Amino acid sequence: MKNEHILVMRFSALGDVAMLVPVVKALATQYPHVRVTVMSKKFAMAFFENLAPNVGFMEADINKEYKGLHGLNRLYRRLKAKHFTAVADMHDVLRSQYLRMRFAVDRYRVAHVNKHRAGRRRLLSGDRKQLVQQPTAFQNYADVLAALGYPIKLEFNSIFPNKTGNLRLMPVAEYQEKKKFQKWIGLAPFAAHVTKEYPLDKMEEVLQTLLRLHPNARVFLFGSGVRERKCFDDWTNRFPRCVHVSAMVSDLGSELILMSHLDVMVSMDSSNAHFAAITGVPVVSIWGGTHPFAGFMAWNQSMKNAVQIDIKCRPCSIFGSKTCKRGDMACMNGISPAMVVERVEKVLEKN
Repeated sequence: MKNEHILVMRFSALGDVAMLVPVVKALATQYPHVRVTVMSKKFAMAFFENLAPNVGFMEADINKEYKGLHGLNRLYRRLKAKHFTAVADMHDVLRSQYLRMRFAVDRYRVAHVNKHRAGRRRLLSGDRKQLVQQPTAFQNYADVLAALGYPIKLEFNSIFPNKTGNLRLMPVAEYQEKKKFQKWIGLAPFAAHVTKEYPLDKMEEVLQTLLRLHPNARVFLFGSGVRERKCFDDWTNRFPRCVHVSAMVSDLGSELILMSHLDVMVSMDSSNAHFAAITGVPVVSIWGGTHPFAGFMAWNQSMKNAVQIDIKCRPCSIFGSKTCKRGDMACMNGISPAMVVERVEKVLEKN
């Protein structure tokens, strides 16, 4: 009889892969005799490399090295040599569908994620919107494992065994220790789609207010794109207690270590919300065209900390990729900086 070995496939965006972490950790902990291999893009290694002794990571670039049908066939031959006993497709797109089809033809146990598209469409259906909480991505992933014969209880605290990462590994000595009197606040004001971003002028008001309310605070700015660098260079020049994280560290692992020591993260409906959540940090998230009911709220976060307003056209998108039909982004512009600050202060008081 083969030793049990599960392949978990998810190739997509950073946040979606980060949402796998609590599920894989629960699987590895509750079934310690089962080997788990997560296959994803290279960036995801930081999530899984030290998650549990029976969890491994396999990098697969399906856009380059394994591009096209020829590439997928080559990848399948590589995977088959690893003698998996079950395959969990957590993505359900053409490439993962093809790979799981190959596994199914060879009589492997295979299951794939149900994205509950019909329920999500009802969230968007004009005047007939049904604002009903959809199954979370975490539950959808767990359902795949249950279909393979591995039901799990979703329990998870942090990717770090002691709940926080080792600050001594940070490259800048000033941030290798957090003073007891300091508040460390994370701020991630950008997202993959503009419709999911809080206006920068309003976010700057949030930043200034938090700096005024907490004279000993450090505000760490997360994001590494061109727009992010331009904005963060401006803010760090004008507000000396701000730190542009990607200008200080060059790898996701170091960012996760730093995040684990935050008192709170302020984020959009974006990957940084999920990164902070899997390090055990409370997240104040700001929602515009998208909605937590679609199932993408970060792990173990309170709905009270989702800052949003109710307007007739919202939500207009599941992933934030649609343009605003009104043209005024009322869902974001209607959120005052005071609303965001109030929620941040509630979290800081609680902690």
